[in-house]
Amino acid sequence: MPVSSDIVATYKGPRRAYARILGMGQREDRALMILMAGCLIAFVARWPALARQAHMTGDDLNMLLGGALMALLFVAPLALYAIAALSHIVAKALRGQGDWYGARIALFWALLASSPLMLLNGLIEGMIGPGAGLQMVGFLWFAVFIWFWLSGLIEAESSN
Repeated sequence: MPVSSDIVATYKGPRRAYARILGMGQREDRALMILMAGCLIAFVARWPALARQAHMTGDDLNMLLGGALMALLFVAPLALYAIAALSHIVAKALRGQGDWYGARIALFWALLASSPLMLLNGLIEGMIGPGAGLQMVGFLWFAVFIWFWLSGLIEAESSN
Protein backbone atom coordinates (compact mmCIF):
# COMPACT_ATOMS: atom_id res chain seq x y z
CA MET A 1 0.00 0.00 0.00
CA PRO A 2 1.41 3.45 -0.84
CA VAL A 3 2.38 5.75 2.01
CA SER A 4 -0.44 8.18 1.18
CA SER A 5 -2.99 5.37 1.51
CA ASP A 6 -1.42 4.32 4.81
CA ILE A 7 -1.73 7.90 6.07
CA VAL A 8 -5.43 8.01 5.14
CA ALA A 9 -5.91 4.61 6.79
CA THR A 10 -4.27 5.97 9.94
CA TYR A 11 -6.85 8.76 10.14
CA LYS A 12 -9.64 6.17 9.77
CA GLY A 13 -8.26 3.73 12.34
CA PRO A 14 -4.80 4.25 13.79
CA ARG A 15 -4.47 0.91 15.55
CA ARG A 16 -5.38 -1.08 12.43
CA ALA A 17 -2.90 0.94 10.38
CA TYR A 18 -0.14 0.38 12.96
CA ALA A 19 -0.91 -3.33 13.11
CA ARG A 20 -0.50 -3.50 9.33
CA ILE A 21 2.78 -1.55 9.42
CA LEU A 22 4.13 -3.68 12.26
CA GLY A 23 3.00 -6.79 10.38
CA MET A 24 5.41 -5.97 7.55
CA GLY A 25 8.26 -7.11 9.80
CA GLN A 26 11.10 -5.36 11.54
CA ARG A 27 13.19 -3.38 9.10
CA GLU A 28 15.26 -0.59 10.53
CA ASP A 29 15.71 0.97 7.08
CA ARG A 30 11.92 1.38 6.86
CA ALA A 31 11.82 3.04 10.29
CA LEU A 32 14.62 5.41 9.34
CA MET A 33 12.94 6.35 6.05
CA ILE A 34 9.63 7.02 7.81
CA LEU A 35 11.47 9.24 10.31
CA MET A 36 13.44 11.12 7.67
CA ALA A 37 10.33 11.63 5.51
CA GLY A 38 8.49 13.07 8.52
CA CYS A 39 11.42 15.36 9.36
CA LEU A 40 11.70 16.47 5.73
CA ILE A 41 8.00 17.37 5.65
CA ALA A 42 8.42 19.24 8.95
CA PHE A 43 11.26 21.19 7.31
CA VAL A 44 9.11 22.00 4.27
CA ALA A 45 6.26 23.03 6.57
CA ARG A 46 8.54 25.66 8.13
CA TRP A 47 9.31 27.37 4.80
CA PRO A 48 6.30 29.74 4.65
CA ALA A 49 6.80 30.90 8.24
CA LEU A 50 10.52 31.43 7.69
CA ALA A 51 9.85 33.36 4.48
CA ARG A 52 7.38 35.56 6.35
CA GLN A 53 9.90 36.12 9.14
CA ALA A 54 12.63 37.03 6.65
CA HIS A 55 10.31 39.46 4.88
CA MET A 56 9.03 41.11 8.06
CA THR A 57 12.35 41.42 9.90
CA GLY A 58 14.85 41.67 7.05
CA ASP A 59 16.69 38.53 8.19
CA ASP A 60 18.51 36.44 5.59
CA LEU A 61 16.16 33.67 4.44
CA ASN A 62 19.04 31.33 3.62
CA MET A 63 20.36 31.54 7.16
CA LEU A 64 16.91 30.83 8.58
CA LEU A 65 16.44 27.86 6.24
CA GLY A 66 19.90 26.55 7.10
CA GLY A 67 19.11 26.63 10.80
CA ALA A 68 15.80 24.86 10.27
CA LEU A 69 17.51 22.27 8.06
CA MET A 70 20.11 21.56 10.74
CA ALA A 71 17.49 21.34 13.47
CA LEU A 72 14.91 19.24 11.65
CA LEU A 73 17.04 16.90 9.55
CA PHE A 74 20.06 16.35 11.80
CA VAL A 75 19.13 17.06 15.43
CA ALA A 76 15.42 16.12 15.51
CA PRO A 77 15.96 12.50 14.36
CA LEU A 78 18.39 11.92 17.24
CA ALA A 79 15.96 13.46 19.71
CA LEU A 80 13.08 11.39 18.32
CA TYR A 81 15.08 8.17 18.70
CA ALA A 82 15.68 9.11 22.35
CA ILE A 83 11.99 9.95 22.90
CA ALA A 84 10.96 6.62 21.35
CA ALA A 85 13.37 4.77 23.65
CA LEU A 86 12.03 6.64 26.67
CA SER A 87 8.44 5.84 25.67
CA HIS A 88 9.33 2.15 25.42
CA ILE A 89 10.95 2.22 28.88
CA VAL A 90 7.82 3.84 30.32
CA ALA A 91 5.61 1.29 28.53
CA LYS A 92 7.75 -1.55 29.93
CA ALA A 93 7.29 -0.12 33.43
CA LEU A 94 3.54 -0.22 32.77
CA ARG A 95 3.83 -3.91 31.74
CA GLY A 96 4.08 -3.37 28.01
CA GLN A 97 4.95 -6.44 25.95
CA GLY A 98 6.40 -4.74 22.88
CA ASP A 99 9.90 -4.13 21.65
CA TRP A 100 12.10 -1.16 20.82
CA TYR A 101 11.24 -1.27 17.12
CA GLY A 102 7.50 -0.99 17.78
CA ALA A 103 8.01 2.07 19.97
CA ARG A 104 10.14 3.71 17.26
CA ILE A 105 7.60 2.98 14.52
CA ALA A 106 4.77 4.34 16.70
CA LEU A 107 6.51 7.70 17.14
CA PHE A 108 7.97 7.97 13.65
CA TRP A 109 4.71 7.01 11.93
CA ALA A 110 2.74 9.46 14.09
CA LEU A 111 5.01 12.23 12.85
CA LEU A 112 4.61 11.24 9.20
CA ALA A 113 0.87 10.50 9.40
CA SER A 114 0.12 13.86 11.03
CA SER A 115 2.15 15.71 8.39
CA PRO A 116 -0.85 17.00 6.38
CA LEU A 117 -1.91 19.01 9.42
CA MET A 118 1.70 20.07 9.99
CA LEU A 119 1.81 21.45 6.43
CA LEU A 120 -1.50 23.26 6.98
CA ASN A 121 -0.13 24.75 10.19
CA GLY A 122 2.96 25.96 8.33
CA LEU A 123 0.85 27.54 5.59
CA ILE A 124 -1.32 29.37 8.09
CA GLU A 125 1.74 30.57 10.01
CA GLY A 126 3.33 31.84 6.82
CA MET A 127 0.30 33.35 5.10
CA ILE A 128 -1.84 34.63 7.97
CA GLY A 129 0.59 34.80 10.86
CA PRO A 130 -0.07 34.55 14.58
CA GLY A 131 -3.66 34.42 15.74
CA ALA A 132 -6.54 32.19 16.73
CA GLY A 133 -6.47 30.24 13.45
CA LEU A 134 -2.84 29.31 13.89
CA GLN A 135 -3.44 28.27 17.49
CA MET A 136 -6.45 26.13 16.55
CA VAL A 137 -4.65 24.32 13.72
CA GLY A 138 -1.53 23.91 15.87
CA PHE A 139 -3.60 22.39 18.65
CA LEU A 140 -5.40 20.13 16.17
CA TRP A 141 -2.07 18.95 14.74
CA PHE A 142 -0.67 18.28 18.22
CA ALA A 143 -3.82 16.42 19.32
CA VAL A 144 -3.79 14.23 16.21
CA PHE A 145 -0.07 13.56 16.61
CA ILE A 146 -0.56 12.48 20.25
CA TRP A 147 -3.59 10.36 19.27
CA PHE A 148 -1.61 8.57 16.55
CA TRP A 149 1.44 8.13 18.77
CA LEU A 150 -0.48 6.72 21.73
CA SER A 151 -2.58 4.48 19.49
CA GLY A 152 0.54 3.13 17.85
CA LEU A 153 2.33 2.70 21.15
CA ILE A 154 -0.62 0.83 22.64
CA GLU A 155 -0.73 -1.44 19.58
CA ALA A 156 3.02 -2.01 19.64
CA GLU A 157 3.18 -2.69 23.37
CA SER A 158 0.08 -4.87 23.58
CA SER A 159 1.46 -7.53 21.26
CA ASN A 160 4.92 -8.80 20.51
